[in-house]
Formats: sequence, C-alpha cells, structure tokens
Amino acid sequence: MADQETTASIETEQQFWDELNNVVSAPCANHESLDDALRAWLELVARGREQYLDSEDDIARCSQRLLDSTIFSQNKEYVRTQIIYSLLQEDEFGPLHVISNFLLLDGRTDEATFRSMVGEGCFGRLLDIIKNCGNHDRRLHRLVLELMYEMSRIERLRSEDLLQVDDSFVASLFQLIETLSDDAHDPYHYPVIRVLLVLNEQYMVASTSAAVDPASPSAPLTNRVVKVLGVHGDMFRTFGENLILLLNREMETALQLLILKLLYLLFTTTATCEYFYTNDLRVLLDVIIRNLLDLPSEMNVLRHTYLRVLAPLLAHTQLSQPPHYKRDQILSLLDILRGSGNVHFTPPEPTTLRLIERVGKTPWLVDDDDDGELEILGKNPLGSLSSSQTGSTVSVVAHVSEKPGIKTPSRKLERNQETKTEPHSEECRVVQQQIGRSLRPRRSLPEVPKHRHGVPMSPPTLTTLHINGNGHKKLPPKLPPPRRKTKMRTVIGGEPRGVTEPLPTGASTHES
Repeated sequence: MADQETTASIETEQQFWDELNNVVSAPCANHESLDDALRAWLELVARGREQYLDSEDDIARCSQRLLDSTIFSQNKEYVRTQIIYSLLQEDEFGPLHVISNFLLLDGRTDEATFRSMVGEGCFGRLLDIIKNCGNHDRRLHRLVLELMYEMSRIERLRSEDLLQVDDSFVASLFQLIETLSDDAHDPYHYPVIRVLLVLNEQYMVASTSAAVDPASPSAPLTNRVVKVLGVHGDMFRTFGENLILLLNREMETALQLLILKLLYLLFTTTATCEYFYTNDLRVLLDVIIRNLLDLPSEMNVLRHTYLRVLAPLLAHTQLSQPPHYKRDQILSLLDILRGSGNVHFTPPEPTTLRLIERVGKTPWLVDDDDDGELEILGKNPLGSLSSSQTGSTVSVVAHVSEKPGIKTPSRKLERNQETKTEPHSEECRVVQQQIGRSLRPRRSLPEVPKHRHGVPMSPPTLTTLHINGNGHKKLPPKLPPPRRKTKMRTVIGGEPRGVTEPLPTGASTHES
C-alpha cells in the first residue's frame, strides 16, 4: 500500500512507475484489501500527475496498468462500482482527473461502464465538474467533456438529467468556442462541439419519446441548444463555422448523423433557419453534394439523412434567394441519385426516390423565374416549421443512429480499388463519365499550332499521276527556271580575267 511516507519517498519517475507496479500487483483477498489497493492507486497517480504525468497518455498508462491487473480482471464489477462512487464523492481536481481517465478508457472498451454511470446519476456530477473546473484545470475540463460525450451517446439520459442543463451552461459552451476560435491547434473546439451535438440528440429523442413514455414529465423538455442559438445566435457564429468544418472532415458515421440532426433542427426552426452566413451555407451545400456522390449504395440511412437536411437547406435559408447557387449541379445530382439513364446500377429504393422528389420540388429548382421568397413560417420565433414545410418529422430524424466508431465507406476509394483490379470495369467507367459530365464539364484543350510561328502548315497538294506503259508512275516533267546570263569574273593573282557575255535585251546588270 502506498501511504504518505512511501509516496513522499518517490524522487524519480522510475521510482514512481516501480511503485505503481507494486500497488496494482498486490494480492487482494477480500473487499477491504481491494479498497486499500484502489485508494493507493488513486492517491499515487493523483500525486504523480503534477510531477511525472505531463500528458493524457501518461495518465492513460496508469489506468491501463490497473485494467490489465488481476485486481480488475477478477473483480470488474466491484472495481467499476467503487470508481464510479469515487467520482460522485471526490472534490479535488487531481483525483477527479485520474477517475475520469479510468472511466473513459474502461467505457470505450466496455459500454456497460457508461450505462452504469448513467444509472448512478453521473451526468449531473459531470455537469458540476465542467462548471467548476473550467477556469482552474483545463486538463480536467477537456477530459470530463470527452467523458460526458462518450457516456451520453451510448445511453439515453434520464429526464431528470436533462432538466439540470440550463441556458447558462449551454451559453458557456458556445462562448468557450468563441474565445478560443483564433487558435488553430486548440484542443477544446471538438470536445465542446461534440457535447453540444449529443445534448441536441438527447433532447430530440426525449421530445419524440415523451408521447409514448408514461414516465416522461408532463411539460415538454426545451431544447436548450436550439433555444440559445435562436436567441443569441449572432454571438456564436464560430460554432456554425466549425460545425461545417467538422462535417467536411469527419469520417465516423455516428458523428456525421449527430451533425445532420442539429442542422435539420436549425433549418426547420423559424428563429435559426438563417443562423449561418450565406457563404457558409454555400460551403455546406458543396459538402453535401460531394458526400452524396461519394456514398456507396448500401449507405441508405446516411443518404436519407443528408437528403432530409438538403430539402430545408434549399427552401428555408438564404440559398432560396437569387442568385441561386449551383442550381444546375443540384439538378444533376438528383438525376444521378435517381439513376436516370444508367442501367448498370440497382434502382434506388422508394424512400430515396421520395426524398429526391421532395428536394426536386424546391420552388427555385423547378422554375427559374421564381423569386425564391419564403412563405410565412409562423408567428412563434422559436417554433418549428410544419411537417408540410419540412417533409420529415423530427421523430424520423431523431431515431436515426449508428454504432460509434464505424467509418463511412467511400465510393471514390472503392472505385480506385476496382480500377486497380479491373481497369476496364464498365460500371466504374459509367460513374466517372456520368459524374464528370454532369457536375464537372470538361473543357476542350486548345489546339497546338503545327508551325512554330502559329500558322498551321497546309497539306501538300496532290499531283495527278499518269500511268505509263510499263506500269510505273512518273511525274510530268517540270519546266526549268529561266537562266540569268551574268558577267562572270575570274580572279587570278589579284587581276580579274574572264569573258564578258552580253546580257539579254531588257535585263538589268547584277553582280553576284
């Protein structure tokens, strides 16, 4: 056991790791010895955090030593329960950092840890830690944000947990993004954005499940994320910019769905449908077009979600106002997704066709002369658009999910692999020709001049040939040019000698 004297005697990093190995390898015959070993491990790592554990990977090594030990392998449920209780009771930042790191590492290996945390009411505790440590311990703040995100996307939160989230907490997360927006290497952007995304999803699921859940509260839950953006959206523009950047770069399907869910709510809510800048909306449209073209045929869930977001994006944002951005490319995209004129692919399923037609009915896509003006969206500034205006209900989008960690496959990568194995694949060639012809028209290259002065050389004229009796082709004789009779001089010994011939009448004298 690592008591105060043992901990104080550690003077080097090697002594720290040796003592840690002794603690996690100590035999534990009963619960009392287990508690002593866990307390010794927690105290030792918390003290070493300030001296020897400079990075999060170093603390993760300490957590992994405990996970690999016989203490944990033989008593998993007991150790997890004790660590979770320590999270609920501990107040010092050092031990909280070690506890949070262990739960995050263990939960990513076994999701049962996150479910146990939700059941024990750890969400409210994490909420308090984030509020209290933000200005005092940045390392702990970032780690707890990651722990809240991972826990909340695995298990549905309880209504009493969501009721603890207030406007000030959500606004503080948005403000945190604004204050750190100038640092390109800031590690706080994505953890904060992910927490806001998962909170939005929890609100969506809670609101759509309230009608069938008898245990739900009588008053509907307010989506604090959308509310704060609806009231103070002008103050938190950086969040929207980073959201589009994250969608452009993210390869995990589950996180793409979280982003699309929030975008759907923003574009179907009166107060937030014009939250983004127009240029950002154009970038978002480019990202959606590219991702829809790149999705393989089996990714129907993600494709449907993109199309459900695309419809209100085109109809209820600044993109509906002229000049209409990339109208021809959007129409070409819809034709490609329909499979028009392409017999090499399986026809799209009915849901895909229905969503494609919904996008195609956008007024400014149907008629060029349409002024693109929106109909009245509603009197309530925080109200949502009706289902007739959006086409999809919130419940349909809210319950779309994917297991964390799964990467979205790419049609482009698959096409490159098929090209290597089958360079003359007809299907691959059709996709390339169709996409290139529809969305990226190729320009003809300028003709290279055949003459160095830029004037093309005319082909030689054919001369009429005559066949002689012996079968050989001979050209007709050409008239020789007229001779010029000039004065010829021969210089011998410096004196000219020669015969002067008379020139023809009328010819001028020329001396060569």
